[in-house]
Amino acid sequence: MMAATLALCARAEVADSAPNGFTVKISQVIQAPPDEVYRRLVRNVGDWWNPEHTYSHSAHNLSIEEKAMGCFCEKLPNQGSVRHMEILYLDPGKGIVMTGALGPLQSLAATGSLTIQFSPAAGGTKLDVSYAVAGYLAAGMKSWAAPVDAMLTEQFTRLKTYIERGNSVPK
Repeated sequence: MMAATLALCARAEVADSAPNGFTVKISQVIQAPPDEVYRRLVRNVGDWWNPEHTYSHSAHNLSIEEKAMGCFCEKLPNQGSVRHMEILYLDPGKGIVMTGALGPLQSLAATGSLTIQFSPAAGGTKLDVSYAVAGYLAAGMKSWAAPVDAMLTEQFTRLKTYIERGNSVPK
């Protein structure tokens, strides 16, 4: 049921994969203007990100600093923290490029470039997401392509649902 819901909300694919890396691409239309999609993605990340994909188990511990070298970070107990990604490029309402390794990729010799583009579309915003990951893993990095695709598809489907319906859990 969840897979069918995800398929209706976003077109996602593992664009390529090889022993040294992979690229995941997601494209969807969100029924809101680009500035609003950008604002909610960045400023309200804790409202739509799945808390199961955080170290603290609370998405409200996530934040994204709106500037070059800004941190997509997470607060942890006892003054701890996690830097998930760093912003390289920020053009509000148009595009964001971040670099870093998400979740379990952090403990591997891996890094990635996450590009998010916002463009006007009939009825709202076309959101294009690309995450290119490179690194070394004895068994090959391509084994991570499908799980990363599933996780990112879930996150951006939650964003769409949050913006269009006011909650982040697809119904």
